[in-house]
Formats: sequence, C-alpha cells, structure tokens
Amino acid sequence: QMESLHPRPGWVELDPEVLWSQFVGVIKEAVQGAGLHMRQIAGLGISTQRGTFITWHKRTGKPFHNFISWQDLRSAELVNSWNKSLLLKVIHVIFTVLHFLTGNDRYLAPSFLTFSTQQTSMKLSWVFKNIHEAEEAAKKNNCCFGTVDTWLLYRLTKGSVYATDYSNASATGVFEPFTKCWNPTLCNLLSIPMSIYPPVKDTSFNFGSADSEIFGVPIPIMAVVADQQSAMFGECCFHPGDVKLTMGTGGFWNVNTGERLFASRRGLYPLIGWKIGEEVVYLTEGCMSDIGTAIEWAQDINLFTNVDETAKMAQSIVDSQGVCFVPGFQVSVNDPYLCASFMGLKPATTRNHLVRAILESVAFRNKQLYDIIVKKVRIPLQAIRADGGVSNNSFVMQMTSDLINKKIEKPANADMSSLGAAFLAGLASGFWTDKEQLKKLRRIEAVFEPQKDSEEYKPAMDTWLQAMKCSLHW
Repeated sequence: QMESLHPRPGWVELDPEVLWSQFVGVIKEAVQGAGLHMRQIAGLGISTQRGTFITWHKRTGKPFHNFISWQDLRSAELVNSWNKSLLLKVIHVIFTVLHFLTGNDRYLAPSFLTFSTQQTSMKLSWVFKNIHEAEEAAKKNNCCFGTVDTWLLYRLTKGSVYATDYSNASATGVFEPFTKCWNPTLCNLLSIPMSIYPPVKDTSFNFGSADSEIFGVPIPIMAVVADQQSAMFGECCFHPGDVKLTMGTGGFWNVNTGERLFASRRGLYPLIGWKIGEEVVYLTEGCMSDIGTAIEWAQDINLFTNVDETAKMAQSIVDSQGVCFVPGFQVSVNDPYLCASFMGLKPATTRNHLVRAILESVAFRNKQLYDIIVKKVRIPLQAIRADGGVSNNSFVMQMTSDLINKKIEKPANADMSSLGAAFLAGLASGFWTDKEQLKKLRRIEAVFEPQKDSEEYKPAMDTWLQAMKCSLHW
C-alpha cells in the first residue's frame, strides 16, 4: 500500500521510483516467504490499479511528472467547463441523431458523453496544457504515456518493452472498446497527441522477460491485467451474467456480458475484461468511491480500534437512529464536489451509530448500483461473488444480500486481483490448460442469503438518499 503525495489541495500523486522499488521488494518478499528461489518462477502476472498514469521521455526514460492518481482532482475545472460547453451539447445532438438513424450502440455513448475527474482523458489534457516538456516531447514523437502496468513493464525490461493490455487500455476512457483502438476523435477534441500511446497486447500473453539484473534471473512476464478485470477472472466469472462485487478502497460491480459490448449508460461503463487469443470478453462496470477509505478514516479518528469489530458494533443496535453517512472523501463519479458528512446526529448518538451509518452507506450504494445493472444490462444475472477487504464484513455482506434479495458468495481468499493475474499468467505459460481447471481451484468461505425483506430497509434508505441530496455540489 503506497503512500499518496498531495503537493496541492485535491492533487493526488504517487512517486514512480517508490512505486518501482516497492513493486520489486514485494515480489522478492513473496518468493522468499513461500520458500522458493527466483529460478523456480515460471512466469510473472501483473495486476495494477487502473486510471493512474505517468508520461515520460521516450529516449531518456525520465518522467515528466509523478504518477497522477485516479483520485486526483486537478482536472475539476476543465471537467466543469467541458460539461457545460456548447460543443459538448452539439456532440450530444449529432450522436443522438446518428443512434436514432442507425440503431448502432456505438453512437449511444457519445450521445450523453460527460467528463469526470476520474477519467484519464481529462488529466492527460491537463498535462499537455500545463507541462511544457511533455508537450514539446510529444511534438517530436518522444513522449510515452503509460498506466502503472506499462511503466512497470518498461522498467522490468530496461526499456525494451513498451506495451499495455486490452483490460488496462479500455479503463483509461481514451480507448474505444468497439474498435479496440485509441480514440482519435476524443484525443483531437482534447488536444492529446495520438503519438503517445503504447501498443495494446493480449491480457494473457508473453510480454518478454524481466531483465536478469532485477531478480538475478530473467523471469517471463506472462500476463498484464487491470485490477478489477483481474479480480473478475480470479473469481472465475467466465460466463455471461456472472457478477463480481469488489469492496476495497472503492467499490466495483462488474457484469460479464460475454461477446456483447453494452454501450455506456449513466452510471455504467463498458470495458474489455480480457483478451486471450481470439477470445474477447466484455464487462459492464458500475463503481463507487470511498468504501475502504471511509472505514480507514473512522479507525484513524478512533471510532473503533480493530476493523474486525465494526460488524459487531453495527449489529449491537437495531438501527442507526436516523444517522446517515454520506461518503465523499474521494472523487465521486457524478459530482467532484460531493461533501463527506454525517447527518442526523443527536445527543444519544454513540460510536456504534456512527459505525453502523458508515457500513449502511456501503450497502445502500450496493443496492443503487445493483438496481441500475438490473434495469440497464439485459442479461439474466447469475452468480454474485464478492471480494476485497470490506467483503470480510459480515454486516455489509448480509445487508447487501437482503437489499438485493440475492445470494452472495465470498471466497476464502479476499484478494482476487493477484489471483486473477496468477491464473492468466499460468494459462499463458501452460501451467493450466483451460479455465475448467481454474474453476476447480475456487474455495468459497461463506454464502450470504437474504434474511430480511428489503422493504424493511426502505425508511432508512429514503433518509440516506435525502442526506445524499443535501451533500451534492458543496
């Protein structure tokens, strides 16, 4: 877990050198901890956080700036001015007409395109408007762009491999999943040079070998995958309608839509899950910020001492006594100025009420996203599998199961992103021959089934929705 840098209010950065040394250190530690030698490693799979990026000089390898995190707000003004612009309104009209005339879903997403601070596109536009060296290098075809995976690949191979995979590319917002290409129209619109983008490779693929100086021996890099798609693969959500719910720092609902790519709809985004040879699997994703972050903050201010006790604290009272927690420490997808707050505090409010309100806010947002998915994704939903640190919280899991009236499986291992990367690397190196073998490795620790009618939660959820409205556009 890397410490973020905050050089200015709203800016969130990561030091590329610290990230690199921690990455190498973690691999060495893991191999040593398993009682293995580096020469026994058949292949390396890399799963990384999405939407965090860097640009660097092609010839020297020197970064033009720190990693700009997906949580970074520096593009908020740019986002606002674009979303209010006449040009965007004209684009909406043109693509609405095109969609009406052709019925092609490819034109649906641009018909209600809005920008958000989480998207890489706006922050990249900011880079080329504000960092002169990057702009100059790009003019001479000397500027490289990379999400975390691309930077690590580049460093692992001492600059000989410059690439990303389809899962990471599709999560940047500047890659067109329909055509599987970087989006020239969007880049022209935002004045981002097309020369900066890396080639896009399969997810499970031999990317080359880590330089032998780094680990003592050359290690083949056999998979590169974005964290949410990797968790989906680790959960063995291989079939259309399979659903994965990750509750970590943020929260992500992903639905496997198979060979069918659903266009963006409000609150839901299409992604490439993985590409393995001829097989391309698409996902639809809905996300929410501030899950683990809010719980960590509550621990930091001593609302509890150990995260394991939060479920018991919440279960020790019948309700939150009307106390609501509105998350908003990080970037909200819909409103960068959403204000984190507690509402409905009373003289009788205790720590238990505050903790329950925080956990309830997670379950309520799960319900919101689930309802959008059911309404918009026209595929019968199958298994729902949860992972991430917050999936260890029985209160959140049970309340979510009650609210959506569905069974939720929780695996024995909550860290699915690393398992997915291992599965993909193992397939590429021939350690496993097919996905059926992977399914046999699944271990379920708990199954949460609905115990209460979701209507029982309606008054509390209505109050919470009211609190959310009061906190918008702060």
